Amino acid sequence: MQIDTFISRSFTEFSNSEKTGGIVLIFCTILSLALANSSIGKEYLHFWHADLAGLSVELWINDALMAIFFLLIGLELERELYSGELSDLKRALLPALAAAGGIAVPALIHLTLNYGTPTQAGLGIPMATDIAFALGVLALLGSRVPTTLKVFLAALAVMDDLGAIVVIALFYTAKVSLVYLAAALAVWTALLMLNRLFHVKALAPYLLGGILMWFLMFKSGVHATISGVLLAFAIPYSSICDDESSASHRLEHALHKPVALLILPLFALANTGIELSAQWMDGLMTSNSLGVMLGLCVGKPIGIGLACLLAVGTGLCRLPQGLSWRHIAGAAMLGGIGFTMSIFIANLAFPNSPGVVISAKLAILCASVTSGVLGYLWLRNKAE
Repeated sequence: MQIDTFISRSFTEFSNSEKTGGIVLIFCTILSLALANSSIGKEYLHFWHADLAGLSVELWINDALMAIFFLLIGLELERELYSGELSDLKRALLPALAAAGGIAVPALIHLTLNYGTPTQAGLGIPMATDIAFALGVLALLGSRVPTTLKVFLAALAVMDDLGAIVVIALFYTAKVSLVYLAAALAVWTALLMLNRLFHVKALAPYLLGGILMWFLMFKSGVHATISGVLLAFAIPYSSICDDESSASHRLEHALHKPVALLILPLFALANTGIELSAQWMDGLMTSNSLGVMLGLCVGKPIGIGLACLLAVGTGLCRLPQGLSWRHIAGAAMLGGIGFTMSIFIANLAFPNSPGVVISAKLAILCASVTSGVLGYLWLRNKAE
């Protein structure tokens, strides 16, 4: 059976929304940089740090709205595990191993350059791939690249994000309140019971429980966005592709556009407003920034490519139908587009060092643009 038969309408909708989201993200990033360095720059930057119900606008976006983004990531991962590219062990193994290589090598490069220094905490920054930008680049190539490459890259990026979520939960957590954490996990257990034992299909109880779980997770000290992923796996899922009675399918479908066209653009506007000083390029020469750029531009292609070579060379996996090694090489280059998750982790890694965060964000932007351009040119040249 050809792999195309496994591409459901959900994946098509997801892919299309990510393509659109990638274009909007680029526009918002350019706009944010321009405004931050314009005559209204101070007012623009102050807006994101203004108080709103006890938290800054930026914190509401990064901790609350991004929990919805993580909920969508969780729903996409759930779909892939149950009925998508990751539902079959043989098909799932290659993107899973590629993601593992794409996580390990960039982290090792960063750690090598920053071991024993205050910026060692940034090793998680070059780990993840931005799905929106990566699929946006593939969209520009149109029919020059096979659909199976888009599926492979999406599966790789979803697994990549899962790895980043684990890293956030384990290493970027402040002091933990065990009482609040236990309460959050108790709510999650109750939602799982609603699904598995009582077979409640309505979305409302899960969404209300998810809001409560987010609040308890926020108070626990564990990053609140993790609640979005946990909620995704508590929501009822149907293994029938595009089953309209599936609460998971309905919610994923409803979230595509708001996440791509509202939440991620707001995240870009709030987090890429960087005021460039006369010495801004000096920040790119620090060990942390070099670790981020080399991790994304060099570590990602090497890690992904080497993992695929070993997996296929040892007979553990085979290349998906219609893909050649040149396609894998192009996907590996696009894996260096970190952006959303990388910026997110940079904020968590250096909460008390705004100068380091700014330099890290500039490094992420430079590396993501470089990886996107190289991946695009490589795949376009090899397709002709």
